[in-house]
Amino acid sequence: MNDFEKEEGDFMVQEILLVEDDIDMAELITAFFKQKDIKVHHYEDPSRALKEFRAGKIDVGAIISDLNMPEMSGLEFLKKLREEGFQTPVILITVSDDVDTAFEAIQCGAYDFVVKPLHFPQLFISIQRAFKMNKLNAENSTLKKAVEVSRGINPDGMIGHSEAFRKAYDLAKRVSQSNSTVLISGESGSGKEVFARAIHQWSSRRDKPFMAINCSAIPDNLLESELFGHAKGAFTGASDKKVGLFEEAEGGTLFLDEVGDLNLPLQAKLLRVLQDRKIKRVGENQYRSIDVRVITATHKDLNTEVQEKRFRDDLFFRLNVIPLRVPALRERREDIMPLANFFLSKFNAINGTDIKGFTPAAKEYLIKNNWRGNVRELENTIERSVVLCTSKEIDASAFLVFDEDIAPVMESALTDIKNAFVFRYGETFLPLEDVEKKYIQFVFQRNNRAREATAKILGIDRKTLYRKLQEMPDSMEM
Repeated sequence: MNDFEKEEGDFMVQEILLVEDDIDMAELITAFFKQKDIKVHHYEDPSRALKEFRAGKIDVGAIISDLNMPEMSGLEFLKKLREEGFQTPVILITVSDDVDTAFEAIQCGAYDFVVKPLHFPQLFISIQRAFKMNKLNAENSTLKKAVEVSRGINPDGMIGHSEAFRKAYDLAKRVSQSNSTVLISGESGSGKEVFARAIHQWSSRRDKPFMAINCSAIPDNLLESELFGHAKGAFTGASDKKVGLFEEAEGGTLFLDEVGDLNLPLQAKLLRVLQDRKIKRVGENQYRSIDVRVITATHKDLNTEVQEKRFRDDLFFRLNVIPLRVPALRERREDIMPLANFFLSKFNAINGTDIKGFTPAAKEYLIKNNWRGNVRELENTIERSVVLCTSKEIDASAFLVFDEDIAPVMESALTDIKNAFVFRYGETFLPLEDVEKKYIQFVFQRNNRAREATAKILGIDRKTLYRKLQEMPDSMEM
């Protein structure tokens, strides 16, 4: 199969919206694309087509529209689509080959302009290119959204529909307009920094810096300098003065992640800064006024830390003016599949893959898994499964990583994955023979189809492996 045929095959599942009031012409176009296994949604009335497209009832990779129609011209139809933010490529067809008309169509956002009588092979090539353009637009949009959300540029793009998530989201939005300190609690990977960035972005400080630091990632002897800065010669290695994060965040927001890991001396200095709104660089006697909103986060229970004298109670009260708890992913299971689908789109775009979705068994695994690493673990799992996937859908087997290094804990890991979802479909358990086939396929693919290495891991000889591969419905030996 040559590259062109591969490309053509990739678009067999694509669909087209056809807006054409000439029934005979519409039947010709529909019949032509039917031969190419491309479905055509035909509408005679552009207003109705626009209404259904707006409502999301039509999901297509390209649009073909006649230019001259009585109730609404093709140009008017195109302009309305673009005004409402739809970027699906539009190919306009007309009986006129007037250059000015074609130029106007392109200026209005048309992807291509073709003249009747139609040259169908040329139209097919134009549609293929339009499909490519639509896919690139979708990938760029997904990546842009992912970057914006991670940086807090577009907090409204945060994904979550569950009641637990919406409560945290609504509280974050309400408190964003104040200057009060916010203490965000939640498990690791649940999205505490995403909420901190959202609060900053919703606030009047959005045009000022957002600075973040993980207090547990920097040694205590360096953390003070990172936060408050230092004078030249303040300590060994301080060859020049340094501006701290409090000063760098002037007018904006400073996010202290894992604030529960601060040692007691630094806690006392942070308390003083919050009370006086002034900082002093290490090695200096001069105090500097600051205008910074402080948002902190921790995965620890600070009430317990206070009781056990590991965290100052006066600092806790200062930080806990507005407590905001980010729910764990297992507490909002209805958000798992929207997040998984978003990450699938993201990593499809990054890796240039075209995986369509998840099998029923994979969805069951995703929804019922406890996700101790929360959203971060889910994202990493989807990324790994996209890289390893060899089919059009991700199966549950892609979520279990078999490796010699983790062999001793596999039994425990499978116990944690309740009912071993990878080995059943719905409520029906798979026969042992099917489980064996799935495992052989998985190991074979993980070893890049290397037969000898696969046989060694499985503990069988090569002849037995060859025979088992040949017995599989989709022969792995091909």
